[in-house]
Amino acid sequence: MANLTDMIEEFIKECFKDLPGDILEIQRNAIANQFQCAPSQINYVLTTRFNMERGYFVESRRGGGGYIRIKKLKIREDEFLRDIIEYIGDSISNREARDIIERLWEEKIITSREASIINAAINRHNLSIKLPERDMLRARILKAMISVIMDFEARKKGGD
Repeated sequence: MANLTDMIEEFIKECFKDLPGDILEIQRNAIANQFQCAPSQINYVLTTRFNMERGYFVESRRGGGGYIRIKKLKIREDEFLRDIIEYIGDSISNREARDIIERLWEEKIITSREASIINAAINRHNLSIKLPERDMLRARILKAMISVIMDFEARKKGGD
């Protein structure tokens, strides 16, 4: 059974499916009432599940007429992959890396099988070295895998 955070995330993602565009405006209190939870639970979902790593920009205005505007960022695959490599930098946490992999899967850049393989390769249990070296090694592995995806896609578009 899904937990409350997962249910709220799925509800918001479903709202995007019914939209003609990529911007969703919601009322924090209305969703909190619907799920019978505190508004802070909605904030938690927004900050952990709808962040830049996952391809969303969240704008919030508080007050009586306040709203939350969530924009799903459009991507061009080649630019997106380059931006991810740049974002990763020299070090990346396990959570951030998993968020990136999930976004690649959601955008159909990688398959669920490829996502599982990448997750296994960068998992903290398989990288049995201490921090900060583990996050640095994870970054190198993830960037190498994304580079291979970029090269493969470029060859595919080029007709090779």
